[in-house]
Amino acid sequence: MEKSNVKFGTSGARGLVSSMTDEVCFLYTVGYLQYLSKIGMFSTGSNVAFAGDLRPSTPRILKACLAAILYMKGQPVFCGFVPTPALCAYAFHNHIPSFMVTGSHIPDDRNGIKFNTISGEFLKNNEQEMLKEDVQVPQHLFDLKGALKAPPSLPNITNIIPFYIARYQKFFGSNALKGLNLGVYQHSAVGRDILIQIIEALGGLATALGRSDTFIPVDTEAVRPVDIQLAHQWASENHFDAILTTDGDSDRPLLADHTGEWLRGDVLGIITAQFLKAQAVSTPINSNTALEKATFAHTINRTKIGSPFVIEAMMHSSHNNILPSVGYEANGGFLLGSDLKNTKGILPALPTRDAVLPLLCALVSAKNKNMTLRHLLKTIPPRFTASDRLQDIPTKTTLRYLDTIRANTQDFSRYYDSDDITHIDETDGLRFTFENDDIIHLRPSGNAPELRIYTESSPQEAAQSLLSKTKNIIKSALKNTPQNAP
Repeated sequence: MEKSNVKFGTSGARGLVSSMTDEVCFLYTVGYLQYLSKIGMFSTGSNVAFAGDLRPSTPRILKACLAAILYMKGQPVFCGFVPTPALCAYAFHNHIPSFMVTGSHIPDDRNGIKFNTISGEFLKNNEQEMLKEDVQVPQHLFDLKGALKAPPSLPNITNIIPFYIARYQKFFGSNALKGLNLGVYQHSAVGRDILIQIIEALGGLATALGRSDTFIPVDTEAVRPVDIQLAHQWASENHFDAILTTDGDSDRPLLADHTGEWLRGDVLGIITAQFLKAQAVSTPINSNTALEKATFAHTINRTKIGSPFVIEAMMHSSHNNILPSVGYEANGGFLLGSDLKNTKGILPALPTRDAVLPLLCALVSAKNKNMTLRHLLKTIPPRFTASDRLQDIPTKTTLRYLDTIRANTQDFSRYYDSDDITHIDETDGLRFTFENDDIIHLRPSGNAPELRIYTESSPQEAAQSLLSKTKNIIKSALKNTPQNAP
């Protein structure tokens, strides 16, 4: 890890593609399987499911990981290029280990490996225990640059797509989306075709939009200006009830209303949790506080940012029988910590981010109430969030800047006309609440050298203005601070 600089973030091991050599990916996978062997989840002959996204580097990394499975005498089950939640739903159902080669939403000069146990995502304690593994390097397999001398061919694909589609069709029914005209922004998302199949399986009409042969890093938390423009253009040219898309590995959703306006992921989470009648909701500290104001949940758990933290809190509520227990993140990914039952069937728990469930819940909720998505949003308490990132900011620089603010809080607050800071939350980074209820939250990204900025206010224009102002303040401060300052 130290030599390659490929380290665990909030969603598995990630790094530059140039750093993720065959040798590094091989050793990570061996360490993973060694750890699972110690806790009784892997042995000689055990099936190991794996899949990947559509990044150019993914096939090579998949082969390096496959070589590790074979080296450890496991039985590889290659699920092809499918969404992360599709892989997880299949693997958890069959109680077998699984991992996904994906960099999610980050640029394609980076990639990653997301590991799972036989029943859920790797949590922080799993990572810590795995990192203690002593892994021997079989030098004869690699050249001097860390490339496999004889990379194995990927096995025939085990088709898990019908299983994933049936998951939603059985629960929602074949007419759940009947009468809805939906656009699907495909770009380079690995689930782009599956999303259309799910819509059609539930009776909706789907139109493919914006398919790309090159990888596009769509970030559901920081929507690109070009994607905002495209959604408005498609909405004006067509008569869509909504436009749907996901990030690269299709575990985070984006949903636009009939005007092409993208919904915030945490608002989508509130709509979904309410539709599912959740009694326990776990969500990170940066999610919209309209959740508390909506008052439908018995228990609300606020966590650090990252699905492992949300899952841990969600499963704790589930084990305490506060059901249904769900979780969601500001990026829109929704997690199901307990089985759900309705008159049509059972939706099994899926304790990993899923893009499809929140998309369907919002659409079905609006359809059942005979209203547009825009009108559905008005049923949620009026709190608005905005977020963005400053890229190519090393984590050390971000942490140093936050230390400066922490030591001079009043100097920071004087930049704003929002009166005094009344509360500081350090659950994850620095989150300031002002006297007028405005919120500013700053933290380093767990996946890339970026400084994440979140704001909350009312109305929406105020949240966006607060975001722009904060970005300019930080840019100016960093510009005037030497990067090698102590």
